[in-house]
Amino acid sequence: MRPFRLSSGSLLRKVLISSVRGYLGLTLRTMRWTFTVDPAARKLLTAQDGHTAIVAFWHEALPLTPALWWWAEPQNPTLRLHVLISRNRDGRLIADIVAPWRIWSIAGSSDTRGKNKGGAAAIRRMRARLRHGGIVAITPDGPRGPRRQAQQGAAALAAMVKMPIVPVGATCSGFRLKSWDRMIVPVPFGKGRFVCGAPLFHLHADGRSAAEAGQLLSAAITDAMGQAEAAMPSKARIADLPTEEFRPQPLDLMPSRLWATAATVAAPALPFFLRWRQTRGKEIASRVREKMGFASQPRPLGAVIWFHAASVGEVVSILPLVENCLRQNARVTALMTTGTVTAARMVAQRTVQEARIVHQFVPLDVPRWGKRFLSHWRPQAAIFTESELWPNLIGLCHERNLPVALVNGRMSPVSFKKWCNAPRIARRMLDRFAWIAPRSSEDARHFEALGARNLLACGDLKTVAHALPVQEDALQKLQTYIGKRPLFLAASTHEGEEEDIRKALEQLRNDVPDLLTLVVPRHPERGAIVSSLFSGAPRRSLGQLPEKTDSVWVCDTLGELGLFYRLAPMVFIGNSLPDVKGGGGHNPLEPARLDCALATGPLVHNFIEAFRSLGESVTVVETATDFAAWVRQMVSDPELRARKATLSQERVSAVNGDLIDRLTTRVLDLLKS
Repeated sequence: MRPFRLSSGSLLRKVLISSVRGYLGLTLRTMRWTFTVDPAARKLLTAQDGHTAIVAFWHEALPLTPALWWWAEPQNPTLRLHVLISRNRDGRLIADIVAPWRIWSIAGSSDTRGKNKGGAAAIRRMRARLRHGGIVAITPDGPRGPRRQAQQGAAALAAMVKMPIVPVGATCSGFRLKSWDRMIVPVPFGKGRFVCGAPLFHLHADGRSAAEAGQLLSAAITDAMGQAEAAMPSKARIADLPTEEFRPQPLDLMPSRLWATAATVAAPALPFFLRWRQTRGKEIASRVREKMGFASQPRPLGAVIWFHAASVGEVVSILPLVENCLRQNARVTALMTTGTVTAARMVAQRTVQEARIVHQFVPLDVPRWGKRFLSHWRPQAAIFTESELWPNLIGLCHERNLPVALVNGRMSPVSFKKWCNAPRIARRMLDRFAWIAPRSSEDARHFEALGARNLLACGDLKTVAHALPVQEDALQKLQTYIGKRPLFLAASTHEGEEEDIRKALEQLRNDVPDLLTLVVPRHPERGAIVSSLFSGAPRRSLGQLPEKTDSVWVCDTLGELGLFYRLAPMVFIGNSLPDVKGGGGHNPLEPARLDCALATGPLVHNFIEAFRSLGESVTVVETATDFAAWVRQMVSDPELRARKATLSQERVSAVNGDLIDRLTTRVLDLLKS
């Protein structure tokens, strides 16, 4: 009869893994632990100054070490722990048991007796993890002993990466197996002790041989183990080192269990919601399933970086960063997700020549849908943009050890106030980010107040975006067609603003009778409504051009702002008047690059740093009368208009020159982590 074996996908193996994990989790959670940690070791175990170490403990203490990780990770949730575990069946079983606790295995062990056990490949992976801020744990007497005798691999690895080794000893209430290592098996509701000794530097210094370095390491781990065992019954202090009691809990992978549960409960109704949006033109019928995590394209080969930008503004700001990443790493593909149809069309227009940019709609923040999305695309890094903070998606990335970053991070006063009502969720979510690049100093203060760590220097990507593109033949045709009529552009207007513009134009009718006003609604689907406000004004989306008798032309198309900014020498930036629903402004730097005199309403809090950088080159208008007065002045005084436009260009060209390159380096470094 052939011996019975547990196949990798067998039901019995799954039951065994689940049972062992459940028992081990129960015992470690209910144990009352006492930690004695050398101060220098603490800094390394929590990467307080960015430096980490190799952690070494005897194989017998392996079942206890998740508690050490649960102690360290909450102090720095950006940490990554990798454990060297044998690639045999028993090792793979252990790896699968601890993987849900974000303890990632590196398969391999020392190559002995001429057998390739993956040691060389494992060393390469450990070196890479250590050099990019991770922690690597090793049992130097594993996988088969001799017990408490360190083999040469750990000391050799430390010499290669020039990093110290932290010796760790651990014991607890329980019993020992009759195995070669006398492995400790903990029991629930007991007591346990960890001792983390002083880091060992330069084991091979002073001409020590590999054998001597191994003896020093063995002595240090055995000493830590002995101190832990001796202190167990008496709670004795050890060498006057800092001691603390701790009841461990694995770091909750999802920032909010309540949010995850609510999203799961709502999931059956969400397809009907998506179909309803589809009837209103806000979803694409053939792609609506992408928002449930179903991919519509195959995953490309090689590394994938996932960039998420919710809408048009975020797409415009992040595309130069995406393109720069692709230029600097020819083996990477960019997966770009958006939330809106207009943003999807923008990506398609701007990336038609770039085969290494794949677009999908982002799944709604439902755990099962997010898992489906991540399982298909398997990105190596995730980059969110501005205020796109989705707890479930971010938690799922953390669960998969997928590094997440936030670029152009925006935390408006309104959003900040809302997140302050859920501070624990906000902190847990922000803890998952490897780094956050805030858009402005105000955003940085808000993120920091909510508990964010690893904040980079401030810088707004919109300040360094390329000038908006234009089709030169279309520009020349329109310039010829319109001739010398004075042109005024109301860009990215929202509901409630067009009425103020109509009133202003009535005041200008006698003063500037041949004025042609271009109205570009932020959402092109509002074109018909906007046209009706101006007595059926011609619409560009229908191929209509303004006649000499038309005073308004509704430009309800997507991706043509670069054309209209070049046509019109004076521009009002929408979403900023007091009568608008919402408000907050739009990016003023796009028209500033294209020789435009600028005006805005008073509501600019979404782009306050950008407007601040432009200073007095931008005129603030609040009423239809202010509006009319500004247009009248710009038409009647071309020299003043030109000076305003030149000042705007000078201001925008002086801001954040190296921001794209700095962020590109940080994004590509995530691939190495």
